[in-house]
Amino acid sequence: MNNDFLKYQAQTSPYPLGMEVAYAKGSYIFDINNKKYLDFTAGVSACTLGHQPLRVNQAIKDQLDKYSHVMVYGEYSQSPAVEYCKLLASLLPDPLEKTYLVNSGTEAIEGALKLARRVTGRSQLISCHNAYHGNTMGSLSIMGFEERKQVFRPLLPDVDFITFNNEADLEKITTKTAGIILETIQGGAGFIQPENNFLEKVRRRCSENGAMMILDEIQPGFGRTGKLFGFQNYDIVPDILVMGKGMGGGMPVGAFTASAAMMDLLSHNPKLGHITTFGGHPVIAAACLATLQEITQTNLINETLEKEKLFKSLLVHPLIKEIRGKGLMLAIMTESDTITNKVILECQDRGLILFWLLFEANAVRITPPLTISNDEIKEGCAIIIEVMNEIQLSTDN
Repeated sequence: MNNDFLKYQAQTSPYPLGMEVAYAKGSYIFDINNKKYLDFTAGVSACTLGHQPLRVNQAIKDQLDKYSHVMVYGEYSQSPAVEYCKLLASLLPDPLEKTYLVNSGTEAIEGALKLARRVTGRSQLISCHNAYHGNTMGSLSIMGFEERKQVFRPLLPDVDFITFNNEADLEKITTKTAGIILETIQGGAGFIQPENNFLEKVRRRCSENGAMMILDEIQPGFGRTGKLFGFQNYDIVPDILVMGKGMGGGMPVGAFTASAAMMDLLSHNPKLGHITTFGGHPVIAAACLATLQEITQTNLINETLEKEKLFKSLLVHPLIKEIRGKGLMLAIMTESDTITNKVILECQDRGLILFWLLFEANAVRITPPLTISNDEIKEGCAIIIEVMNEIQLSTDN
């Protein structure tokens, strides 16, 4: 299968991991030789409830028996999407009340950028150095990592960058700014959290200048940081909230939410200001609804902080310089990319799935399903420590 995978399916890197997947269940993925792998990555923060969650699977099957795609987004009332958006609104602070459903996180970013320009009538967008918001052309334009985007230029004009947590840079937010977009926790940069009330200061500066504050919750969202959304750990409400990844229980989806007054602007002058064929797909929306119900009707969100403590208590080793992040969005920091690569690759050989971050080469990603058990955490951490012990021994010798 790997030969056909490399021959017929376009690749994202020269050296894919190439696991030949047979099936997955709970916190484990099984290859075609029936070797099981404990999953500390969750499809890069997407499989919030693990693999094959019963409630989500049943919702998908039930909806398939009723109808699948029937009309482009925004024309027909379809109960899975309506119920989902209504439940989401009930869980978010005012004025975040109206949601546009799309197919992926990067599409949601595109919609949010357009909405910021439509609301303000301005063009300038501000992002952060080492930010990642997706790979379509608008999202690429606000990526703060030149190496990954230089060959695709020219990109969107009138985009400026600041440094995350640098208060002095907020002077760049002016009456010319349509919006500033921030990850609540910087993902690709190394799971960097806001410090010294940074998000509150961004919020204040945006309000003073009439600029939109856009928060990218594609990774932190849906319970991963001990709150439904990461921004709820801080005393702020964004103008536009962007989500994806974990919202669909492993299904492809994205969305952006804002006030009704703002979102309604996409329907006129011009009408069809933002359109999608498959956004709000009833089967996907049913999966999203079941995922959100499961997250909010159980104790999974509160448990993430206890599981964070368990991870940090077990992952103590001379090769670990620090552990960044919050809840079940964690990154082990080593002193070199060589060590990081050895840890990730050797752990996979021993049945533990870890992964890299986009821009921070020394980081080992740990973003397991919220449903991971304490025993599974102990099992995986023991493998990490065992591998690190061997790396350290070989280095000392």
